Amino acid sequence: MRILITGGHGQLGQSLIRALSAHDVSALSHAELDVADARSVEQAFGRHDPEAVVHTAALTDTARCEREPDAAHAINAAGTENVARACARTGARLVAVSTNEVFDGEKRTPYAEGDVARAVNAYGQSKLEGERLAAAACPDTLIARTSWLYGDGGNNFIEKVRSAAQSGRKLSFVTDEIASPTATADLADAIRALIERAAPAGIYHLANDGEASRYDWAREMLRLSGIDVPIEAVTTEQLRAGGYAGPRKPAYSVLANTRASALGITLAPWRDALAAYFERARVAADG
Repeated sequence: MRILITGGHGQLGQSLIRALSAHDVSALSHAELDVADARSVEQAFGRHDPEAVVHTAALTDTARCEREPDAAHAINAAGTENVARACARTGARLVAVSTNEVFDGEKRTPYAEGDVARAVNAYGQSKLEGERLAAAACPDTLIARTSWLYGDGGNNFIEKVRSAAQSGRKLSFVTDEIASPTATADLADAIRALIERAAPAGIYHLANDGEASRYDWAREMLRLSGIDVPIEAVTTEQLRAGGYAGPRKPAYSVLANTRASALGITLAPWRDALAAYFERARVAADG
């Protein structure tokens, strides 16, 4: 199958290249495919003639999305619509990657695919609009929502925490922001399964199993790193009182993998996935 990956040089894009190695994959960087430019999208489809598209390109810097909501809309909403329209025109299946941040975080049980989405920040709002535009433009669209992604070779939350720990800075993490850390390798395998099994169109929640606060996640990654430094458990309110001015986040946005599980597609517990990530890094470092 000919598969086109937008945002192909990102962490998820690189994992998808490996997961889809049995297929004819074209992974395009932003320089090669600017999804906010409809002409760029049309040209890429003309060159590669994809049968399926995995759309990972996005503006994921949530702070920048708050500062520049027009840019967030152009990339995450209008850009997704551009890709969906091209898919509809050419008959390609679309897998559009979305986020747990489309939810408001008011629940205290995992969000199912049918739960009403109400985003509380500009990033989530732009991604939710992208979901809606994609589904309207291309009936053969699968929305793959995920959360707290990390992957090999990226400047992700794990690498930021390890760098901060090694610098000797005081580490504080919130206990009241809860989701599911998700390895790009596991998400890529799940997306491959959706494509190869010709899964029905619609929304799928694909996140590693279980839930964690930012504090839980940081504590586990430091343990696996062998870095013994004290970390402080705080609340978001305490951080804001101390001067933190970042965008609002959903307090609880764990995703229930209901529809994918019914097809036999599951993701490992988040602690197991995190341990596998560290093992891959150790093997790579050993040569």
